[in-house]
Amino acid sequence: MTADKIERDILINAAMAQVWALITQAEHLGTWFGDAGAEIDLREGGELELRWEKHGTTRGRIERVDEPTAFAFRWAPYKDPGGVEPVAGNSTLVEFTLVAEGDGTRVRVVETGFASLDTSSAQQAHNYEANSKGWSLELDELAAYATRVRI
Repeated sequence: MTADKIERDILINAAMAQVWALITQAEHLGTWFGDAGAEIDLREGGELELRWEKHGTTRGRIERVDEPTAFAFRWAPYKDPGGVEPVAGNSTLVEFTLVAEGDGTRVRVVETGFASLDTSSAQQAHNYEANSKGWSLELDELAAYATRVRI
């Protein structure tokens, strides 16, 4: 059976307002997360597009916007050249939670839904493993990016 939940957290040396902007503004999200840009309609039901030079483009749908503490989106964790609408069954849910901690911000990411993807169990496991490794790398990139950019 495929594991269904990835949980990661990191302490970012930046105020919550800055970290919120880095996570929710396209110009920043498309730099530390996607390396080839992003687009975001920051409202519940809004569209999200993340681009990577090596991995192509992934579409997402915003599920929650509760500034400055919670942001969630649904996205397809495997390549889909047709660009399907991300819904339960073909996507996973990514939830960011931000909490002030001293002068910094604790960022927690939880991604769920791998076991319910409408694909083979081998592909489910591959998506889980790839994203599990990916979140560790991406959160480190967020922390490094936060030290270089001031908002």
